[in-house]
Amino acid sequence: MGKENIYILGIESSCDDTAASVLCNGKILSNVIANQSIHQDYGGVVPELASRAHQQNIVPVVDQCLKKAKVSKCDLSAIAFTRGPGLMGSLLVGTSFAKSLAYGLKIPLIDVNHMQAHILVHFIEKEGCEKPTFPFLAMTISGGHTQIVKVDNYFEMTVIGETIDDAVGEAFDKSGKALGLGYPAGPKIDKLGRLGNPTAFKFTKPRVKGLDFSFSGLKTAVLYFLQKNTKENPNFIAENLNDICASIQHTIVEILLDKLKLAVKQTGINKIAIGGGVSANSAIREALKKSEQKQGWKTYIPDTEFTTDNAAMVAIVGYLKYLKKDFTTQETTAKSRLKIQ
Repeated sequence: MGKENIYILGIESSCDDTAASVLCNGKILSNVIANQSIHQDYGGVVPELASRAHQQNIVPVVDQCLKKAKVSKCDLSAIAFTRGPGLMGSLLVGTSFAKSLAYGLKIPLIDVNHMQAHILVHFIEKEGCEKPTFPFLAMTISGGHTQIVKVDNYFEMTVIGETIDDAVGEAFDKSGKALGLGYPAGPKIDKLGRLGNPTAFKFTKPRVKGLDFSFSGLKTAVLYFLQKNTKENPNFIAENLNDICASIQHTIVEILLDKLKLAVKQTGINKIAIGGGVSANSAIREALKKSEQKQGWKTYIPDTEFTTDNAAMVAIVGYLKYLKKDFTTQETTAKSRLKIQ
């Protein structure tokens, strides 16, 4: 293999997905994810079970990833790993594995911020995928985060708005739990919501100044709404499930779009990129596409395979850092809390 090729192995273990990916000069050769279904029984991710599963999965996932890429570990130029933010036990597994492998192979080690990776996933070299131009606004939406970020270049990012309580993904999951949909509920609400009337039921949008978000009030409003109506009609949820899901989803999308409109107005930047697990939601994607005509925005929506936690996004950050020789040391440690800057 030619020396001009840069092969980056990315490792992601911030929550409950063990993932590995190999990129060559920014192009994906393989992208492997092992999901943990055990958490469905508990209605959410159990940190101790997650870290144990990572320990079981990481060696076979990396091995499969290298085989799929048809790359030997000796061909690797560097290893990139998620340092944080995330669940500490889960992060420790990926961090320890990456450090050991890099040390054994005597190649550079690159630490990656998980939230930066959700944004920079847009810069993977893929045919037909247009990359954002700087500066642009990024909205990261997931089970743990809801942020609006001003992105001036690959590694100059400023959070200009974020949730003051719950993340948008939590609002989906807790609402879904109240509806008896199980965990994770977001994709189920999306699927059922497509069949319902988004204006059948009205939920009050929280009033939060500036570009910050709040979803705890909406979550509580949904709970009280269901309690009140099921008291009057025990079959209320079953009879109106699609409409309820559509209405909850419609409210959440409106909250997100309202803040984006304000961010565009305040910054004068009309290029919008989204990332994170909730960016797979069909209503959010459709609303953003419509905003290109309505608002005159330019929007960047990632392929669904890059929305959930994956290692390709870690590897692309690793590649960009490799180009400027931004390496870390064996002394680096995982951080459960890590700012985006």
